[in-house]
Amino acid sequence: MPRYSFVAKMPDEPGMMHQASDIVQRHHGNIERVHYDRRIDAHTVFFEVLCPEASYRAIEGELRRIGFLQTSLAPLSFLKLHVYLANRSGSLMGFLERTTAARANIAYMDFDDREHPERLTVSLTLEGGAAIDDLLDDLKHRYRLEVLEYDTSGKSLDDTVFYLRFAQQLREIIGEAEDEFLFRLLRDINHIVQALTNLGHDYRQVFESILLTGRTLRATTGDAFYIDAQSHELSHGSLVCAQLPCGGNVYLVGSHGRQVMVDTGFGIYAEDLRGLLRESELGDLGEVEKLLITHGDADHAGSGGFIESEAVMHPGTLEVLNQANRAYGSNIEGSILEEVYTRLINLFSDFRPPRYVILLDEGGEQMEGPFQVIGRVGAAGLSFKALKGLDGHVHGQTYYLCEEEGLLFTGDTLLNLSSFTPDRQRFSDLAKVLMTTVNVDSEAAAIERKGLLEIAVRLDARMRAQGRRCLVCGGHGAVSVVDDGRLRAYGQTVRFTKRA
Repeated sequence: MPRYSFVAKMPDEPGMMHQASDIVQRHHGNIERVHYDRRIDAHTVFFEVLCPEASYRAIEGELRRIGFLQTSLAPLSFLKLHVYLANRSGSLMGFLERTTAARANIAYMDFDDREHPERLTVSLTLEGGAAIDDLLDDLKHRYRLEVLEYDTSGKSLDDTVFYLRFAQQLREIIGEAEDEFLFRLLRDINHIVQALTNLGHDYRQVFESILLTGRTLRATTGDAFYIDAQSHELSHGSLVCAQLPCGGNVYLVGSHGRQVMVDTGFGIYAEDLRGLLRESELGDLGEVEKLLITHGDADHAGSGGFIESEAVMHPGTLEVLNQANRAYGSNIEGSILEEVYTRLINLFSDFRPPRYVILLDEGGEQMEGPFQVIGRVGAAGLSFKALKGLDGHVHGQTYYLCEEEGLLFTGDTLLNLSSFTPDRQRFSDLAKVLMTTVNVDSEAAAIERKGLLEIAVRLDARMRAQGRRCLVCGGHGAVSVVDDGRLRAYGQTVRFTKRA
């Protein structure tokens, strides 16, 4: 049976929910999900209904006829006034007749003749800029007025129209979007709000975390973009680690003119990164022979489409990218939190996955600790052993081991958390709010961390015999070495910004 969604806009009066539900039932619809929270928005209800298409059209039509269907997310105009009314019977009623005729909704009203004789303070919302101007002209001819606030952008709306105001805030992040696209996005967001509030989370924190995720990404592009970089000399060239503003490390390995790139960062940073690497003489993305993708999260594969190189990845990673669902292939594949978070972060970060893909083998008999060796990748004169993860962080995550240079790329499983800057830690915490955990299988992730540490310690013993160290290259944070079982940042980190 097809699933349909609609957003109901209903008066805050007894029996309205019953009336809407009755319409669905009469047209043979089965309500699969409904969410209404008066604390968030007293007028907005989200429905998901299973029914034939003809039934949905009938439901939609009847809801539209009685004014219960939210059909537009165009900004409402907002007007706040002091209105001075004559001190006689019927003055307030006369004013209200004018606002009702103009189809204005009253959001706030304050009148106390003892405190402020004859002064009414009122806030009004109307659809359309012309409508508010017509109402204002009409009132000016009838009353003495003081205009306290006048706004046609939707920014001054209060929580009586919360979802409409939230839609305008989303538009500020993603740019102008069709109403139907925003309706789908709001339905997705409402679904995770419902799931998280059922887990005891504060709905205000959920909405704020969504906006902060998008705003922080946008605020760290262009002239505000920067990288924290480490450079290490290798026997054949160098290793450059670029920590991007909102996390997701990018690595360049090899000699000048021949580079391997491990992970790509968010798509929103693609051109800023290209320019700053070249400007700082840290590398040239035009010299990348191959991309090695550890996993399918947007901060690791999201700008692959901007790079004209083949990308090596696990088949599961390709499926995560294609499905746009980081829970794909895991035991929580049906998690709405993971699915909607993936869609949100992909949207906010200008997600562009790699276009030219080389898939690693699914299996392999050789083992490296608890991990299957599923391929060897040669590029830029180097050899990388691909190790299949246990799907703890996300399905298809792969680790890359370059034994000759003592490099271990650990994706998001083994990270030096103590090296995170406060800004990166705050951004990382937003994902935890919206998904509750960043790992699809925490027990498997713990086994993987232990296995990677053991590999790093064994390789480090060999590298020390050559006067070198095994460099642990995590998906976030500083390049590190293992000392006494703990990760310690290794080498100097330098911040590079765009030159004035």
